[in-house]
Amino acid sequence: MNLEHLRVDIGRLMDRIDDLAELGAIGGNGVCRLALTPEDKAGRDRVLDWMRALGLSIRIDGMGNVVGVRPGRTPGPPVMTGSHIDTVRTGGRYDGNLGVLAGLEVIQVLDEAGIETEHPLAVAFFTNEEGARFAPDMMGSLVFVGGMDLDVAHEVVGIDGRRVGECLTEIGYLGEAACGQYPVRCFVELHVEQGPVLEAESITIGAVERVQGISWSEYTIRGFSNHAGTTPMRLRKDAGYAAAAVACEVRRLAARMGGDQVGTVGALNLKPNLVNVVPNEAVLTVDFRNTDEALLRAAEAQLSAFLDTLSAQEGVEISSRRLARFEPVPFHETVIAGVERTARDLGYSVRRMPSGAGHDAQMLARICPAGMIFVPSAGGISHNVKEYTSPDDIEAGANVLLHMLTELAEA
Repeated sequence: MNLEHLRVDIGRLMDRIDDLAELGAIGGNGVCRLALTPEDKAGRDRVLDWMRALGLSIRIDGMGNVVGVRPGRTPGPPVMTGSHIDTVRTGGRYDGNLGVLAGLEVIQVLDEAGIETEHPLAVAFFTNEEGARFAPDMMGSLVFVGGMDLDVAHEVVGIDGRRVGECLTEIGYLGEAACGQYPVRCFVELHVEQGPVLEAESITIGAVERVQGISWSEYTIRGFSNHAGTTPMRLRKDAGYAAAAVACEVRRLAARMGGDQVGTVGALNLKPNLVNVVPNEAVLTVDFRNTDEALLRAAEAQLSAFLDTLSAQEGVEISSRRLARFEPVPFHETVIAGVERTARDLGYSVRRMPSGAGHDAQMLARICPAGMIFVPSAGGISHNVKEYTSPDDIEAGANVLLHMLTELAEA
C-alpha cells in the first residue's frame, strides 16, 4: 500500500482548533478550561460530537478519560494518540488540544482515503492533565494506566474545595469503563514544545527522547502575627520573610546545580495578608524538575536542609505536603527513531530533544512503547494567552503523526 501521498487538511484542523478555543475563551486569544468545570464539559461534549461524526466507538472510564476507537482488520489493542483538552487558567489554544484534534484529523484522512489499518486506531483525551485545579498533574492518564487508585483520585480536593468524584458526576463524565485495564499497542502524542529550542534552531520537528522528572511540594510556614510598626525586627517570627527566603533559595539552588535543573515558586498565600501586620502564615509551592533522578533527589535534599536551618533561625514552623512526584521517563527507541525517520522522509528538519514539561505520554510509557512529536512554540511561550504555533508547523507535526500512526497500525 503506497501511502506517501497522504497529507492532513490543515484548514480543517485549524478550524477545529479555533472552534474548541471558543469554549472557555478569555481575552488575548487565550482559553480557560480548568478540569471538570462547565467549560471543560462544553469542550468534552464538542470533541465527542466530532468523534461520533467519525464513527468512532466511545469509551469513558471512571476517571472521565475518553477513548474513541476506529476498528482495524484485526481486533486487539489499538495504536493510540491523543493528549488533553483541559487548560490552565490563562492558557492558550494549542497545549494539549493540538494532540487530540490532530488525532481526529488523522482518522478523517484515513477514512477519506478508504484505508483500513491492520490494527485499531484510537484517539484519547485524559482528565486533568494540567493539574491546575487538582493535584497531581497527569492525573487522568495516571489512573488510566493503573498508577493511581480510582477511589483515591475521586477524593482529591481541588483549589476550590471541590472533589474530583463529585465534579465528574456533576458534568456527566463519571464513566462506567474500568481504569487500569485497557491494553494499548503503542502511544504517540503530538504536542507543542512549550519551549524555545526548536524555534531558536529553525527546526520543525522534535523527536522527544524523555520527559523530566517532576517534584511538586507545598510548604506551610507558621510564624506569629504582630504589629508591623512596633515589633522589632529581631523579635519577629515572620512567615512572609521566610517564604521569600525559600523562593530566593529555590532560584539560587537551580543556578548552583545548573544543567537541566529548574525550580519555581508558583503559588504563594500569606495570612492575614494585611499591609501593617507581620504574617503569621505562608503557604507556597515549589516545583523542581530535572532529567536526572539522582540530581532531582539532590535538589529536594538541599532544599530540605535549607528549610531546617531557616526554621531554626527565624523561629518559624515549616511543614510540607507532597503534591506530585514523578521520576524522569525515557521514551521507547522505536518510537523516537520512527519520528526522526518519518520527519526526514516527509522533508522536515528534526532533532532529538527532552521535554521540560510533563505529558500524558509519560504515563502511557508505563504500559506500552510511547513517544512524542514536538512542533515549535513561538517565543517558547506556553501556559499563556500568547501561546502560538504557526499553521505550517502544525501541518508538519500532524503529517508526521499521520504517517507514524499509519505505519504503526500496519506493523
